[in-house]
Amino acid sequence: MHVLNVNFSLDSRLGGGTAERTFQMSRYLAMTGAQCTVLTIDSGLDSERIASLAPAKVFALKPLWKRYYVPRLDWQLIRRLVDQADVIHLMGHWSVINAFVYIAVRLAGKPYVVCPAGALPLFGRSALLKRFYNLIVGKAIIRNATAWIAVTASEFPQFSTYGIDQSQIQVIANGVAEDSFLLSDIHAFRKNYMLPDAPVILFMGRLNLIKGPDLLLEAFGSVKDHLPSWHLVLAGPDEGMQQQLLSIAARLEISDRVHFLGFVGGQAKAAAYHLAKLLVVPSRQEAMSIVALEAGICGTPVMVSDQCGFGEVCEIDPNLETPATISGLAEGLLYLTADLDRLDRLASEFKDFVARRYAWSSLVVSYFDLYKGILALSGRNDFCEPSDRRV
Repeated sequence: MHVLNVNFSLDSRLGGGTAERTFQMSRYLAMTGAQCTVLTIDSGLDSERIASLAPAKVFALKPLWKRYYVPRLDWQLIRRLVDQADVIHLMGHWSVINAFVYIAVRLAGKPYVVCPAGALPLFGRSALLKRFYNLIVGKAIIRNATAWIAVTASEFPQFSTYGIDQSQIQVIANGVAEDSFLLSDIHAFRKNYMLPDAPVILFMGRLNLIKGPDLLLEAFGSVKDHLPSWHLVLAGPDEGMQQQLLSIAARLEISDRVHFLGFVGGQAKAAAYHLAKLLVVPSRQEAMSIVALEAGICGTPVMVSDQCGFGEVCEIDPNLETPATISGLAEGLLYLTADLDRLDRLASEFKDFVARRYAWSSLVVSYFDLYKGILALSGRNDFCEPSDRRV
């Protein structure tokens, strides 16, 4: 079985959760027996990232317009990769590279799968461009797919606006690879970023309105007197909000307890999770939070907003999900920080929960089953079964 995965980025700094999902899914498909190729744009890629995907192969189109991730068209390469593949998997939605591949897929008559990963709503910046994209090609990409993948069932209404019935959609959750988040030197991390020896509430993500860092900062400020020893750490690239957040911190008189790290990745990211006593995901809109899984596999408890598509955390404790409001987040912070023994227990339970349900080594089987069904319908029976290899 030869799978071609397509996403505009493999760099988690630029591509966020969809980049990480594409990376890990491709890696585990290749490790468990599929022939896997990834087509992306050469923005933020480095040799170490590419090498860690082996035996999957990576092809990267040169960027033409970096702001909107428009690649230089290499039609010959795209056609060749599509022709070689048995199944094509398109990740995300608002992507020029997806549109190029879609045209090649239709010309070749190949089956393809779409996984928007929460990207279908007209939310955030460039709403006019998104409407134009849907008019020209976006709606066709979704409607003409052979199969549809949702990260969570909360995406079903988003698909319905494109004419896809929920009975046609398969849910395959985001996953996490434990070997990517082994315990790092948290003392060196604390020293490197000049963090105090104090309990930390962590925000991990882009400083972008959709991710809600302002909501968390306001919530933290509103309960600051109840949490006199706690500090708030925001780790993630600035997408135009940092100055606003600095002003909020100054207004709330908590500037000395709020720390901006910028983007952190690799071992530093793992260290941040292991250092934190609590990760908060205050997103205004998200399909399913990958950073919550990453924190969980590190043994760090999480509190998520009810817009994160991760209500499953309520099975551990209903207070781990809060409204995406300042008051809701503030109430959650007070509850979770009031009893450190309870917080440690929740950390242990959440780690076991994530390991059982969201390990990529288990989730990859769902992809094999989906692709196998697609190829069987097309009369193919020469696909491979997943091997027992594990990392």
